[in-house]
Amino acid sequence: MNNIIKWGILGPGAIAHKFAEGLLAAEDARLIAVGSRGKKRAEDFSKRYGIEKSYGSYAELASDPDIDIIYVATPHPFHKECAKLCLDAGKSVLCEKPFTLNARDTRELAKLARQKKLFLMEAMWTRFFPAVEKVRKWLREGVIGEVQMLKADFGFGGVHDPKGRVLNPELGGGALLDLGIYPVSFASMVFGTQPKTIKSLADIGPTGVDEKCAMLFGYDDGKMASLSASFKADLINDVWIFGTKGRIHVPEFYKASRAILSLSNEKEEVFDSPYKSTGYQFEAIEAMNCIKQGRIESEIMPLDESIAIMETMDSLRAQWELRYPGEQMI
Repeated sequence: MNNIIKWGILGPGAIAHKFAEGLLAAEDARLIAVGSRGKKRAEDFSKRYGIEKSYGSYAELASDPDIDIIYVATPHPFHKECAKLCLDAGKSVLCEKPFTLNARDTRELAKLARQKKLFLMEAMWTRFFPAVEKVRKWLREGVIGEVQMLKADFGFGGVHDPKGRVLNPELGGGALLDLGIYPVSFASMVFGTQPKTIKSLADIGPTGVDEKCAMLFGYDDGKMASLSASFKADLINDVWIFGTKGRIHVPEFYKASRAILSLSNEKEEVFDSPYKSTGYQFEAIEAMNCIKQGRIESEIMPLDESIAIMETMDSLRAQWELRYPGEQMI
C-alpha cells in the first residue's frame, strides 16, 4: 500500500468522468475524494465511482489531508485559481489543458509550485499514449532523418450553444484553447522549440471567440508546421511528420493507438497499441511516477514547455485581437 497515490478531483464535469474512468485502469491510483461547488453534484459523482468523500466546495477538497494530488477539471478561466488553491494547501496538481488562459497565469503557477516543491503538470493526455511514446523514440533515433514539416488538425462540426462552454468568452471558449492546443503542443514536442515565425487566420464568430483557425509556423532552417482547429467542420484529426528519410503518420492523434512509419523503398512499420479505458490513465501514471520519484516536474511535459506553448497561443490571439473578459496578458 506504500505505493498508492491518493487522488482528488476538483470539478466533476464531463472530462472528470473520463479521467475517473481512466484512473480505474491505473495501478497504484486510488480516487478518494471529489469536490464541486455544490454538494449534490459531488455526491452524485462519488456514488457513480465509489469515491469515499464528496465535498461541496473546492476549499474543503484542497484541505483534505489524505489527498496526494488533485486533478483540476474546471473550465479554462478557473484553472489558475483552482490550481493555486490546491498548491497553497500543499497538494500536487495535474491541471487540465490549457494550463491557464495565458502564459502570464501559467508562469505564476509554475513559480508557486517550484517554491513549494510540489508536483505540477499540464494534463496534455496526448503526450502519454504508448503510440506517441513510440513516435518520440523514432524521432530520437533519427529514423526519418531530419524533420522538415509537420501537418496536424483537430476539429469537429456541429451546432453549439452560444452560451455553452465552447463558444462562451466568459468560459474561455474558442477553437484554439479547446482544440488547437493539441496540434500546437504536438508541434512543440516534435520540433523541441516554439516557432520563430507565426502566421494565422481565425474566424471570429458572433460570440467573439474563434470558431476555427489555421496556423503556419516557421522554424530555423526552413522547417514548418501547418496546423488547424475547428468547431465548424469535421477535420481529419491526424498528424503527419515528414523527414528527409521518411514520414510518420499518427491517425486520430488525440486518442492515438497507432503510429505508422514509412521509409523510402521499405515496407511500412505499424505500431499498434490499443488501450483499455479512456486513455486518461497514462497522464495519471506519469504524474504518479514523478511523485514516487520525488520529482516536481515531468520530463515529458515540463513546465517551461507549457509556458512556451501558452506564449505561442498568446501570440496567435494577439494577431486576432482576441482577449477574454478581465484578462491580463504579459
